[in-house]
Amino acid sequence: MEAPLRRDTDTPLRGVRSNIVQSIRAHRVPDLQEAAQSLGHHFLYANLANAQSKQDVLDMIAAQFTFPSHFGKNFDALYDCMTDPLHKSGPQPGFVVVLEQIPAHAKFDKEAREQLLDIFREASDYWGDRKIPFRCFYSFL
Repeated sequence: MEAPLRRDTDTPLRGVRSNIVQSIRAHRVPDLQEAAQSLGHHFLYANLANAQSKQDVLDMIAAQFTFPSHFGKNFDALYDCMTDPLHKSGPQPGFVVVLEQIPAHAKFDKEAREQLLDIFREASDYWGDRKIPFRCFYSFL
Protein backbone atom coordinates (compact mmCIF):
# COMPACT_ATOMS: atom_id res chain seq x y z
CA MET A 1 0.00 0.00 0.00
CA GLU A 2 1.32 3.42 -0.92
CA ALA A 3 2.12 5.83 1.88
CA PRO A 4 -0.24 8.81 2.00
CA LEU A 5 1.13 12.05 0.63
CA ARG A 6 2.31 14.43 3.28
CA ARG A 7 1.08 17.97 3.49
CA ASP A 8 3.42 20.96 3.13
CA THR A 9 3.29 21.43 6.90
CA ASP A 10 5.15 18.12 7.40
CA THR A 11 8.05 18.95 5.10
CA PRO A 12 10.95 21.38 4.70
CA LEU A 13 8.45 23.43 2.69
CA ARG A 14 6.58 24.36 5.86
CA GLY A 15 6.37 28.14 5.93
CA VAL A 16 7.41 28.49 2.27
CA ARG A 17 4.72 30.14 0.14
CA SER A 18 3.29 27.80 -2.48
CA ASN A 19 4.37 30.05 -5.38
CA ILE A 20 7.74 31.68 -4.85
CA VAL A 21 11.27 32.05 -6.17
CA GLN A 22 13.75 32.40 -3.32
CA SER A 23 17.32 31.77 -2.26
CA ILE A 24 17.92 28.19 -1.15
CA ARG A 25 19.45 29.49 2.14
CA ALA A 26 19.17 26.83 4.83
CA HIS A 27 17.35 24.31 2.64
CA ARG A 28 19.24 21.23 1.53
CA VAL A 29 18.69 19.84 -1.96
CA PRO A 30 18.05 16.24 -0.78
CA ASP A 31 15.43 17.53 1.69
CA LEU A 32 13.70 19.54 -1.05
CA GLN A 33 13.75 16.52 -3.35
CA GLU A 34 12.27 14.33 -0.62
CA ALA A 35 9.61 16.96 0.13
CA ALA A 36 8.66 17.14 -3.56
CA GLN A 37 8.44 13.36 -3.73
CA SER A 38 6.35 13.10 -0.58
CA LEU A 39 3.94 15.72 -1.93
CA GLY A 40 3.80 14.07 -5.35
CA HIS A 41 5.29 17.19 -6.98
CA HIS A 42 7.71 17.32 -9.89
CA PHE A 43 11.32 17.90 -8.79
CA LEU A 44 13.48 19.74 -11.31
CA TYR A 45 17.17 20.22 -10.53
CA ALA A 46 19.95 21.95 -12.44
CA ASN A 47 23.52 22.48 -11.27
CA LEU A 48 24.92 25.37 -13.27
CA ALA A 49 28.42 25.54 -11.72
CA ASN A 50 30.19 24.87 -15.02
CA ALA A 51 28.20 27.40 -17.06
CA GLN A 52 30.23 30.23 -18.58
CA SER A 53 27.54 32.05 -20.58
CA LYS A 54 23.80 32.51 -21.01
CA GLN A 55 23.87 29.82 -23.70
CA ASP A 56 25.62 27.41 -21.30
CA VAL A 57 23.01 28.12 -18.61
CA LEU A 58 20.16 27.45 -21.03
CA ASP A 59 21.86 24.30 -22.41
CA MET A 60 22.42 22.93 -18.90
CA ILE A 61 18.86 23.65 -17.76
CA ALA A 62 17.49 22.05 -20.94
CA ALA A 63 19.63 18.94 -20.45
CA GLN A 64 19.04 18.55 -16.71
CA PHE A 65 15.30 19.26 -16.92
CA THR A 66 15.10 16.98 -20.00
CA PHE A 67 13.44 19.53 -22.26
CA PRO A 68 12.41 18.41 -25.75
CA SER A 69 15.05 18.57 -28.48
CA HIS A 70 13.20 21.45 -30.19
CA PHE A 71 13.84 23.73 -27.14
CA GLY A 72 14.72 27.15 -28.59
CA LYS A 73 17.49 27.90 -26.07
CA ASN A 74 16.45 31.44 -25.22
CA PHE A 75 14.63 32.91 -22.25
CA ASP A 76 11.25 32.98 -24.05
CA ALA A 77 11.59 29.29 -24.90
CA LEU A 78 12.58 28.55 -21.30
CA TYR A 79 9.38 30.20 -20.06
CA ASP A 80 7.34 28.30 -22.64
CA CYS A 81 8.84 24.96 -21.58
CA MET A 82 8.13 25.69 -17.91
CA THR A 83 4.47 26.54 -18.51
CA ASP A 84 2.20 25.91 -21.47
CA PRO A 85 3.18 22.39 -22.64
CA LEU A 86 3.07 21.12 -19.06
CA HIS A 87 -0.32 22.74 -18.52
CA LYS A 88 -1.66 21.20 -21.73
CA SER A 89 -0.37 17.74 -20.80
CA GLY A 90 -2.94 17.44 -18.02
CA PRO A 91 -3.37 18.19 -14.34
CA GLN A 92 -0.11 19.02 -12.57
CA PRO A 93 0.44 18.31 -8.86
CA GLY A 94 3.07 21.00 -8.25
CA PHE A 95 6.74 21.79 -8.76
CA VAL A 96 9.88 22.13 -6.68
CA VAL A 97 12.69 23.59 -8.80
CA VAL A 98 16.31 24.00 -7.75
CA LEU A 99 18.80 26.10 -9.71
CA GLU A 100 22.07 25.53 -7.94
CA GLN A 101 25.26 27.56 -8.40
CA ILE A 102 23.98 30.07 -10.95
CA PRO A 103 27.14 31.70 -12.33
CA ALA A 104 28.05 35.17 -11.12
CA HIS A 105 30.72 36.58 -13.42
CA ALA A 106 31.18 38.93 -16.36
CA LYS A 107 29.74 36.55 -19.00
CA PHE A 108 26.64 35.90 -16.88
CA ASP A 109 26.24 39.20 -15.08
CA LYS A 110 23.67 40.50 -12.62
CA GLU A 111 21.27 41.48 -15.41
CA ALA A 112 21.41 37.97 -16.94
CA ARG A 113 20.87 36.39 -13.50
CA GLU A 114 17.85 38.61 -12.86
CA GLN A 115 16.42 37.79 -16.32
CA LEU A 116 16.81 34.08 -15.55
CA LEU A 117 15.13 34.38 -12.15
CA ASP A 118 12.38 36.54 -13.70
CA ILE A 119 11.51 33.63 -16.02
CA PHE A 120 11.00 31.41 -12.98
CA ARG A 121 9.06 34.15 -11.16
CA GLU A 122 6.77 34.44 -14.18
CA ALA A 123 6.39 30.65 -14.29
CA SER A 124 5.55 30.69 -10.58
CA ASP A 125 2.87 33.32 -11.24
CA TYR A 126 1.55 31.29 -14.18
CA TRP A 127 1.13 28.19 -12.00
CA GLY A 128 -0.16 30.25 -9.07
CA ASP A 129 -2.96 31.57 -11.29
CA ARG A 130 -3.89 27.91 -11.83
CA LYS A 131 -3.67 27.10 -8.09
CA ILE A 132 -0.64 24.83 -8.68
CA PRO A 133 2.33 25.14 -6.26
CA PHE A 134 5.59 26.20 -7.94
CA ARG A 135 8.53 26.77 -5.65
CA CYS A 136 11.92 27.64 -7.09
CA PHE A 137 15.07 27.73 -4.95
CA TYR A 138 18.37 29.08 -6.22
CA SER A 139 21.95 29.70 -5.20
CA PHE A 140 24.80 31.63 -6.81
CA LEU A 141 28.26 30.23 -7.48
